[in-house]
Amino acid sequence: METAKKKDFVELKFTGYSNENVFDSNIEEDLKKLDSKAKPRETIVVIGEGMLVPGFDRELEGKEIGKEYRIKVSAKEGFGERKKELVKTIPLKVFTEQKINPYPGMVLAMDNNLARIITVSGARVMTDFNNPLAGKDLEYKFTIVRIVNDDREKAKALFEFIFKFAPDFEVKGDDVIVKGPKVLEKFVTSFKDKFKELAGKELKFEVVEEKEKNSEKKE
Repeated sequence: METAKKKDFVELKFTGYSNENVFDSNIEEDLKKLDSKAKPRETIVVIGEGMLVPGFDRELEGKEIGKEYRIKVSAKEGFGERKKELVKTIPLKVFTEQKINPYPGMVLAMDNNLARIITVSGARVMTDFNNPLAGKDLEYKFTIVRIVNDDREKAKALFEFIFKFAPDFEVKGDDVIVKGPKVLEKFVTSFKDKFKELAGKELKFEVVEEKEKNSEKKE
């Protein structure tokens, strides 16, 4: 029976639970418990590269392809323990200057992090920057659907993890060539060593300015 090992690219079907409630999934019937209109997404990760919480990531090693597993992950090995220093009191004017009217339970992006409003008292707003799942034990149901060998799929998975989006790119022999404006070149090529290690390809950049891209589309 084929099993997965560290550094393998694998496609996962999974559902994460906290207190028996679904908090994340790419399995349609479970995902609908979160959002009836949501569509399942394909999830490809590299085992052992921190693309999942530590306890889940580690459990993928040695698992059989196509077999369903159910595991428990401690808070420490999940989204971490809650940290008191991440609960901060912020002046109300910081919000009102941005035309935000904070209220308890409100979740918003602040300083590139998600923050939850705990209380609003006078001119002070107590705000929690802890991950909502911090301090909670988790459970995962998962199946490793397949080991991914296609070079384009591997590159796309790495781009989406590192950059949070997949840029315009093509695979040519031993090279993966990203195309885009020069401003992205330094950012993209800074990951070339890691890209080579994981995908076995040389990451290169080809400058394509917006006018040139629009011209190509018209042709």
